[in-house]
Amino acid sequence: MKITTLWVGKGRVTWADAGAIEYTRRLPSHLGYTETQIKPVAFQGNEVEVRNAEAEKILGQLKSGDRLIALDERGNAPDSHEFAALIDQAAQLGTRRLAFAIGGPYGHGEAVRNRAWKTIRLSRMVLNHSMARMVLSEQLYRASTLLWGGQYHH
Repeated sequence: MKITTLWVGKGRVTWADAGAIEYTRRLPSHLGYTETQIKPVAFQGNEVEVRNAEAEKILGQLKSGDRLIALDERGNAPDSHEFAALIDQAAQLGTRRLAFAIGGPYGHGEAVRNRAWKTIRLSRMVLNHSMARMVLSEQLYRASTLLWGGQYHH
């Protein structure tokens, strides 16, 4: 199973970008980890239009057989072991690629939440997309050590 992150953002928070890159660099090569940065839609006075347009961009990156996990403040809040179990469950179901979607400043459009296999949140607090990407990257690495061995998780 491969893993990808689809994230809406400009990528201008260099310290968060560096953290995300560092943790994903540590992921096992068998995951074939990739990221796709999606350019945010310019706000023209209507948040719903922005969310819907960005949802189309996210969904346009999905392939047949992908399982989508949307990161959304309305989702369940798994602990690190439950997060690792989600990844393992996707693998056991024969998932070709597990895709995590991080929305832009206005969140996800309804189409992303409807398409999602699971919807999770990384915190009870709202995180901006740069922070969410960094936290997700760290949790992916932590999950990999729980599932396939490593000294990171104590």
